[in-house]
Amino acid sequence: MRLFLILMLSILPLSSLAQDAATQPEGTIAVQSDGQQDAAIANRIREIIGQLGRYEDVSVIVADGIVTLRGTTLDTAQIEALNALVARVEGVVAIENRVTESTDVVERLNPAVERIRNRTAQAIAMAPLVLVAAGAGVGLFVLGLLIARRRNPWDRIAPNAFIADIYRQVIRLFFAVAGVVLALDLLNATALLGTILGAAGIVGLAIGFAVRDTVENFIASIMLSIRQPFRPKDLVEIQGDIGHVIRLTSRATILLSLDGNHIRIPNSTVFNSRIVNFTRNDERRFTFLMGIDPNADIAEAQRIMMSALEELPFVLQTPAPSVWVEGLGASTIDISGAGWIMQHETSIAMAKGEAIRIVKSRLEEAGITLPEPTYRLITAAAGQPLIGDVRTPAGTLPTATTPAEVRDVDAGEAKALADIVDAERETAGDEDLLRREAPQE
Repeated sequence: MRLFLILMLSILPLSSLAQDAATQPEGTIAVQSDGQQDAAIANRIREIIGQLGRYEDVSVIVADGIVTLRGTTLDTAQIEALNALVARVEGVVAIENRVTESTDVVERLNPAVERIRNRTAQAIAMAPLVLVAAGAGVGLFVLGLLIARRRNPWDRIAPNAFIADIYRQVIRLFFAVAGVVLALDLLNATALLGTILGAAGIVGLAIGFAVRDTVENFIASIMLSIRQPFRPKDLVEIQGDIGHVIRLTSRATILLSLDGNHIRIPNSTVFNSRIVNFTRNDERRFTFLMGIDPNADIAEAQRIMMSALEELPFVLQTPAPSVWVEGLGASTIDISGAGWIMQHETSIAMAKGEAIRIVKSRLEEAGITLPEPTYRLITAAAGQPLIGDVRTPAGTLPTATTPAEVRDVDAGEAKALADIVDAERETAGDEDLLRREAPQE
């Protein structure tokens, strides 16, 4: 039993020593202190921080390999850098850094004043080079302005004045950027150009989202000015608005309605809309609907209508007029008639109205009536029989006694509107983007 206790007491100190050794830092520490080595370490550290010139107020004491630092510096980063610097010196066992950040106003202002002096001296030394770089950049930009100001080359290659102005703007922008790049290259500051372009890209992206509708309208103006789907004075329909084209500007298309009103439609809307151009072809067809008595001879009514249309002097023979049965109405047989006219000589509205008047007169001369609507009435008393159709007797309708004469249907109103458009265009100046010689879609 005593032998067992002696063995246990001898094993316990060895295990505790092994556990303590596991927590010690790596490397070995000399058993005896070496004063010469401590002095050498201190001198080496003083030489290093003296060369840096940032630790004039820092003192170094070394004892048994332990370095003690005291004093002040201008910021915390220098204190942390001092720890890393001293730790690299051979023989240093530990570092006790008691350096603090200085709060002296003069000490903190001196470096700033020194930096200002250095930068001022550097700016004065760089002034001639800056003037040369600025002069070169401005000269290149002025050259771009002179090239863009000349009208002949750009007006010759551009389809219209609007595109020519865009060419000039592109030339100005190109030479402006080239001037900035040249100036920065002379100053050896081309790295700054990447930062400027990056910032400009971000700003441009933000502005693009903010003015998306304006950009879309601008692009639509370019496309419309190049292709030009209509000409001045053309009668067009855009999103339900009908009018004669006055002019195409860089922002909108201006129409003169048939009532004499101005209609302003944004170019982005015009570009994305369905455009009906009534003026592109000289021939134009009008149609109308006639409702005749269901008891009448339909074939005879069609023959009369066709004969009446062929007799009209303003109706073209090629393409020929046509008549067809449209369908059954509530109390009539609906027959449609159509005829073609030369719309630059004949008013489409007056031609349609005159055709309806003549066809109606011819049908009534032949005894074919155009009945009024028929209604079916139900008596108030229950069980009473239904009253038959109530319609106006045919004999009560007025009948033509003499053949109707064809009236003049010339395009006087359209010509008057065209004169108004011409007067409007004379005041437009260079703002109008429409040209007769431009290609059409």
